[in-house]
Amino acid sequence: MIGVWPESKSFSDEGLGPIPKKWRGICQTEKENQDNFHCNRKLIGARYFYKGNEAGNERKLNASSRTARDSDGHGTHTLSTAAGNFVPGVSVFGHGNGTASGGSPKARVAVYKVCWPQLNIFDLGCYDADILAAFEAAISDGVDVLSVSLGSSKPSEYNDSSISIGSFHAVANGISVVVSSGNSGPLPKSITSSDPWTLAVAASTIDRDFASYVTLGDKKIFKGISLSGSSLPSKKLYPLITAARARVHNASVNYALYCGYRNLDPVKVKGKIVVCLYGDDNDRLEMGVEAARAGAVGMIIANDKDSGNELFSDLHILPATQVNFEDGTHIFNYANHTKSPMAYISKVKTELGIKPAPLVASFSSRGPNSVAPAILKPDVTAPGVDIIAAYSEDAPPTYILNDKRRFPYLSLSGTSMSCPHVAGIVGLLKAVHPDWSPAAIKSAIMTTATTRDHVGRHSIMDSSLEKATPLDYGSGHVRANHAVNPGLVYDLHVTDYLNFLCDHGYNSSQLKLFYHKRYTCPKSFSVANFNYPTISIPHFDHAHPQTVTRVLTNVGPPSTYEVHIRAPPQFLVSVEPRKLSFKKRGEKKKFKVTVTVKPKSKHETDYEYGFLEWTSGKHQVRSPIVVRFPH
Repeated sequence: MIGVWPESKSFSDEGLGPIPKKWRGICQTEKENQDNFHCNRKLIGARYFYKGNEAGNERKLNASSRTARDSDGHGTHTLSTAAGNFVPGVSVFGHGNGTASGGSPKARVAVYKVCWPQLNIFDLGCYDADILAAFEAAISDGVDVLSVSLGSSKPSEYNDSSISIGSFHAVANGISVVVSSGNSGPLPKSITSSDPWTLAVAASTIDRDFASYVTLGDKKIFKGISLSGSSLPSKKLYPLITAARARVHNASVNYALYCGYRNLDPVKVKGKIVVCLYGDDNDRLEMGVEAARAGAVGMIIANDKDSGNELFSDLHILPATQVNFEDGTHIFNYANHTKSPMAYISKVKTELGIKPAPLVASFSSRGPNSVAPAILKPDVTAPGVDIIAAYSEDAPPTYILNDKRRFPYLSLSGTSMSCPHVAGIVGLLKAVHPDWSPAAIKSAIMTTATTRDHVGRHSIMDSSLEKATPLDYGSGHVRANHAVNPGLVYDLHVTDYLNFLCDHGYNSSQLKLFYHKRYTCPKSFSVANFNYPTISIPHFDHAHPQTVTRVLTNVGPPSTYEVHIRAPPQFLVSVEPRKLSFKKRGEKKKFKVTVTVKPKSKHETDYEYGFLEWTSGKHQVRSPIVVRFPH
């Protein structure tokens, strides 16, 4: 978990008196850590929380391991993505070379370590007690933004989630909380971050590939993806064999096909390129370990049907590349039906200007929101595939236990990587607009996001090159330069979130988990009128029109806005009033949106998508509309 203070909030030891408690830095001992930051005067802090882990496992952590040191690499990577300074000459094996920086360079940061190794260094456990303790510390330390790249594997009720409870307290104290949406896509309802008070981020690609091409003996060429640290010595062709044909005599075909441990026969594999099948249950890097053990000179990983087009730039220990399902099918057919199949794997090459981009990553969790269907999730999407950032040199770059390699920078993929991108943007907005609430900042990012690709001609697609929807990317792909001046925002306050929980059925005793003061639920409240920057109608009654209200707050100059509507295909959408005139900053205006079904609608689809946009000529304030027919 990462806390960020914008650069404008800076103190030094010279001439400004005592640094406030919330700006104190790294605790050198466990006692200092427990003494709530009464330690060195540095502007980068690192704290650790482990008592929940010890209680849950009924064992004490080794005294030498009770430290904020990053032995996994994940925290270092997300931290530098959120707030790393400008560093020239960053690359991985010389690939992707350039100047790297975080979203809020020069920001002051604090790290809160809550996850600890269980059975081995790659098996991390994050206990609720430690997560809540970290939230409490971050609130006490006075951070402005929290980047939380951790979560559960399945949706849960708010009072069952330490992240939901902790983030509510943070937002109630004016701290923006950005979270990962989850890596369980593309299954629907896989989104794990349903809180309306947090900003949930999906993952999308960037316009850069680390390409490694496969050339077959029939001269067909297929593009693969890799970050192998080694390459084949020349452009000559090498014998090609499928893993199934290379299996040891007592191995099953299916298990050997996935290059399972000790399933390849060195006599059959040595000096050849082996083709392995990839699916959800096997590890791509371990496949390379097995291929190398058997003496392969290279490896081609071919996706199975379910894995489709999703490719990963892995740091393989031998020359290797991963190809999509269609290309892999051709390679398997060639290898299985050619008398003497041959192939070559090219050296990795950085390719820029990849089109189309961005694509929503296949692994990125999808909506709809199963806990609160009226709240569209994810909120936005941001870069989360093949992201190069700093990495702990105390951690191996792979999950291979005997991997002795160490790197200062690494390429990783996941919504853990997209989350700090947005946290960095939030840090910049907080520096420019320190008086904005977390909801106002969130609205600015959401309503200025784009649903077009990077050249602005086509809608964002998913990894299968099908048109993506708001259930995939939320309001769209973030645009930091637009978010700083959104014109209008949909604002919310702590009482709005409490009313939301009331509507969700929470009673006074349950609300105490979220709010330190006693709160009485209102007699009437409709979640349809919850002032969220999106409009989601999860149970549309085709016999009756449905009306929702929203309130916009002017954060720009005096302006008049007109509404533009693209209704979901089988619906009619009207907005009243159609013009909003703001005479001063801070002025609020209410409008109503009425949705009716078109006559003779066939109800053949589940979800329908549209949007409404308030336009002043200078500003465009866009909100997706998602409507679901009842079944």
